[in-house]
Amino acid sequence: MGVLLLAVLFLYGCNLPQTSVQTLVPPPSPSPMAATTLSPAATLAPLPTETIAITAIPTPTTRPLVPNFAHIIVFFFENHEFDVVVNNRLMPNYNRYIRENTLLTQFYAVTHPSLPNYIATFSGDTYNITTDCGKCFVNAPSLPDQIEASGRTWKAYLEDMPKPCYVGSIGNYVQKHNPFIYFDPIRLNPSRCENSIIPLTQLDSDLAAGKLPNFIYIMPNECNSAHDAYQDPSCDVNVTDTWVGGWVDKLLAYLQPRADSEPYLIVLTWDEGQGSHSCCGLPKNNAGGRVATVLISNLAKNGFQDDTPYTAYSLLKTIETAWGLPYLGHAADTSNVLITAPWK
Repeated sequence: MGVLLLAVLFLYGCNLPQTSVQTLVPPPSPSPMAATTLSPAATLAPLPTETIAITAIPTPTTRPLVPNFAHIIVFFFENHEFDVVVNNRLMPNYNRYIRENTLLTQFYAVTHPSLPNYIATFSGDTYNITTDCGKCFVNAPSLPDQIEASGRTWKAYLEDMPKPCYVGSIGNYVQKHNPFIYFDPIRLNPSRCENSIIPLTQLDSDLAAGKLPNFIYIMPNECNSAHDAYQDPSCDVNVTDTWVGGWVDKLLAYLQPRADSEPYLIVLTWDEGQGSHSCCGLPKNNAGGRVATVLISNLAKNGFQDDTPYTAYSLLKTIETAWGLPYLGHAADTSNVLITAPWK
C-alpha cells in the first residue's frame, strides 16, 4: 500500500502546470519620451505662497501751534474791567459766548488811555504815545502791511464813520479808536486807505456778496462800545451786549457753514480796564488792567478757560503765527506768550 501511494504522488507531481513555477522578471523600463512628457491636465499647480501684509508706518505730523485761520475778526470794546463783564446779568450775550467758547482769564491791556493800546495791538509798540492824540501819526509797519504782503486781505469796519479813510472825529465816531488811520503807509496811500478803512455799514454788503476779508477789525461807536456807559445810562453795557450779540450771530451764520474749508476766529476784547493790573514784563502795577477776552472759533475748545497770562502783544503774536508772519515789535518778546492752549 505504501508503494502504491508513492507512485500516485510521483505521477501527480509530474503533471503539474508549468505556470505554477514563477520566475521574477524585472518590468520593462519606460521610454525616454514617457519620462519627460506630461499632458496639460497632468501639469502640477504651483505651491501656494504665503502673503505677508505690510503696514506702512505713518509719518509723524506736528500740529501747528496756532491754526491757519481763513478769517480772523477782532472786536474791541471800551474801558471795562474783567470782573465787571464776566457774570454780569446785563450782558447775557457776552456771557453766553464765554460759556460756550474760550475765555482768557488773565489777559492784560498794555497801558492807559485808549489809543496806545490800539496802536500796540496792531504794530507791537506804543511809539511813546501816551494820550488820545489826533495828530500823532507814525511812520511804521503794522499788521495790515504784513497781511497784504502775504497775499491776504483786510478791512477795518468802523461804526458811524462818515466816509472811507476819514481823518478826525465826528458825532459818535472817534478817531482814537481807529488805529490804522495813524499809520502813514496806510493813511497816505489814498486808494489803499479808502478800500480798507470803511464805515461799518459796508460789512452787510460784503457778507451778502460772500467777500469777507481774511482780517477784519470791527469798532462800535462811543455808545455801543460801552465807552459812555458811566456817563450816559442809555449807553450802558446792556446796549453793548445787544449790539455785539447781533453782529456776532450774523457773522457766525456766514462763517459756520463754511468752517470746514474756511476756519475762523472771532476775538472779543477790550482796549483797557479801569485798573492798572499788569503781567508779562509790562510796567509793574501800571499796565492797562485785566480784560475779558473771548475766542470764538470752530477750532477752539468749548467751555474752556485759559488762565495763562497774556497781553495785547500776545494777540498780535498769535495772529502773526497763524499766518506765518514775522513778529512786530514787542510781539517778539518771550514774555508775551503765544496763545496756544485753546486750540483743539
